[in-house]
Amino acid sequence: MLLSPQAMVNIAVLAAEEKKSWDVTVLDIRKITVIADYFIICSGRSKTQVQAIAENILEKMEREGVTAQRREGFREGEWVLLDFGDVVVHIFQDAVRQFYNLERLWGDAPVVGVPVNI
Repeated sequence: MLLSPQAMVNIAVLAAEEKKSWDVTVLDIRKITVIADYFIICSGRSKTQVQAIAENILEKMEREGVTAQRREGFREGEWVLLDFGDVVVHIFQDAVRQFYNLERLWGDAPVVGVPVNI
């Protein structure tokens, strides 16, 4: 079964929150770019927590039949990117998140609440 981008967002956010991710932000980037529909940006406090968040998201998505097209940064655990096509997840350690400040970079994108309406 093919999941909608909104359903993927909901699954990924819940999976991140299960691992105590904090400051979860979902940006609706559909009107800004064609690279994806949504960015999920969240933080972990350590390399281990960032990796645990990423693993949980991957596991929950795979359980629903969705496989990441790309995975970057897992070994370093400072900024993990999980690309699910319509949904891209960015998991940061706090200092790295503040440095790159994707929320400002994509400041034209509206922040949406979760659950995202399906």
